[in-house]
Formats: sequence, structure tokens, C-alpha cells
Amino acid sequence: MYNNNSNTEGERRPRPRFHREGGPVSARPRFSRDGEYKPKPYGERSFNGERPQRSFNGERPQRSFNGERSFNSERSFNGERPNRPFGGRPKRNDGLYSARKQQTYREQHEDPTKPVRLNKYLANAGICSRREADDFIQAGVITVNGVTVDSLGAKVLPTDDIRFHDQPVRRERKVYILLNKPKNTVTTTDDPQERHTVIDIVRSACAERIYPVGRLDRNTTGVLLLTNDGDLAAKLTHPKYHKKKIYAVTLDRELDEVDEAIIRAGVTLDDERIIPDALEFPKADRKHIGLEIHSGQNRVVRRIFEKVGYKVVNLDRVSFAGLTKKNVGRGKYRFLTPKEVAFLQMGQF
Repeated sequence: MYNNNSNTEGERRPRPRFHREGGPVSARPRFSRDGEYKPKPYGERSFNGERPQRSFNGERPQRSFNGERSFNSERSFNGERPNRPFGGRPKRNDGLYSARKQQTYREQHEDPTKPVRLNKYLANAGICSRREADDFIQAGVITVNGVTVDSLGAKVLPTDDIRFHDQPVRRERKVYILLNKPKNTVTTTDDPQERHTVIDIVRSACAERIYPVGRLDRNTTGVLLLTNDGDLAAKLTHPKYHKKKIYAVTLDRELDEVDEAIIRAGVTLDDERIIPDALEFPKADRKHIGLEIHSGQNRVVRRIFEKVGYKVVNLDRVSFAGLTKKNVGRGKYRFLTPKEVAFLQMGQF
């Protein structure tokens, strides 16, 4: 047994390793310089298996109700981390930061050596739709670097001098507007009969020229998207993407169970079998129907019920590609949030 920790030459002797019989090394007793047993002042468990209270210096910091440390913490009172120094990484927003960042990067760092189709360039610039761009190209009103282009497959570079009716074509910022379409409104940019159009409602919303994505009948109300993003519009209107549309349908009479079974099994329209994704009765009667469908045929909902002998009295689209008209009054509109735009661009609809 050692009575001190140093030898005669002043060198520190190794600490003896005591071991309880059958016990772990971590449970060895402590001994003083006189060789007397000195129990560990804290950390040993009592007979009931609980640790004694820690001293003030060894006490763990208390946490507040929101899980933060009450002292010696870099967090502010509202639970947010302080700003990172030297321009650190910004805070992510529901995992959509990367998608928005990549889109902004592509717009700001577009490859000037990568050619794009002329009709796509004109559509992205907000001049017209791709179909209308083809008509303008064939009409010979588009020039590229001073040369008239009349080939539909022509490609241009972002650095080319592109003019429409001798006016330079410049890229516009992307605009996305959700409209709660009212009745007696035509879904078009220009009506020869001078009827009220959806463009008349959103004309003062932005300086960019926007177009409706898809069509709604004149007396059909509900969600309608307008944008100058030609790529997104093409994606939302193409049948292969199976965008979901939910309608609230009101019939002239209650739907018979036999006719309901026919509709659920599928109705053939223009050599295409249309099978609803869902058909529900939200109210007590069978005149009011909730119908979910992804077909892009013209007047598809009205034609489905006309096929089995019913007339649609009222038709309202309550959802389109995941977008709803919540908090948007009839005849009113709002701009999409960056989160909604990112969902659409990533195909989350």
C-alpha cells in the first residue's frame, strides 16, 4: 500500500489500480494518501440505484420549455440560431431551397452556347404561346440577327438578336397567378365576340403577358392558372403527367346507382375510355357529386354525365394540380408562393 504518490527521486509513481472482487474497474474505491478509503463524493449510485444530486459546479444546465439551454447558449429568445459569419449558408425552406436555387442559377447562368427552339424562346419571353409562335414564324414576322426565319424547327442562341415585328425580344420574369374564375368569362386571351375574358380580370396584375393553362368552359367556375412559363404550362397540360383535377358537380336530378356504376367503370369519349379517379357524394343527396379526374379532353365532365342522360347544372373546379381556391373569392386572384411554384416545377402535383 502506498502512503504517498512520489518516490525518493521526486518522480510521480503510477496510481495503483484497485479492483473490487468481481466488480468492474470503473467501480474501484478511492484511497487517500494515507491509504484510507475515501469514497467518491458524487456520481456513485445510492442503494436505490439513483444518482445523488450534483453539486453547483457539476450541475447540468436547465432547459426551458422549448428545449433550449437557459444559459451559455448562442440561441436567441425566439429559438433561432444567430446569423452565420462570413456569408454562411442560408436557412432551407422545407427542402425547397435547392430547387429554387437551381432554377435561379439556370436563369442567371444560362449557357450562351446552347441553342433552343425559336418557338420556345418566344414563349418563354412572354410574346405568345408555342403554337402561336409557329404561326408567327411561318408568317415571316420573326427575324434573327437581321435574317427572316420561317422554318418551324429553327434554333437560336440566347445571345442572338431576335426581333418580333422589328421589336427586340427580351426575356421576362416568370409570373404565376391563380384565378378563381367566375361565370360568363371566356378562357382566352382575345375573344372576337368581345366577351369578358380571364385576361381582363388579371390585366392589371403584372406587366408581363400571361396565358391561361388549359381551358374552362364559359360557365364553369373555379381554379385557373395563368403564367408566362411555357415549359411549366406544357407540362401541366400534357396528358402523360396525369395532373389531378377535382370538380364539384351539381346535376339536374339525383344520380342513379346504375348510372353511377357505369361512370365508375369508365365512359368512352372520342375513342378514349375515361375512368374517374374518385367519385363521392359530399352532401346527403345524390345531385351533388365530387369528381376527381385527370383527363384533358374538352368539356370532359359535362360529356361524361351527358353520356348517361344527365345535365350538369353547375360545375366548379376546386383543385387543379394540387392548387386550390382557398381564401380566393370568386373573380379574385393571387400570386403563387415560391413553395407552390417549386412543387409544380418538381412535378409534385
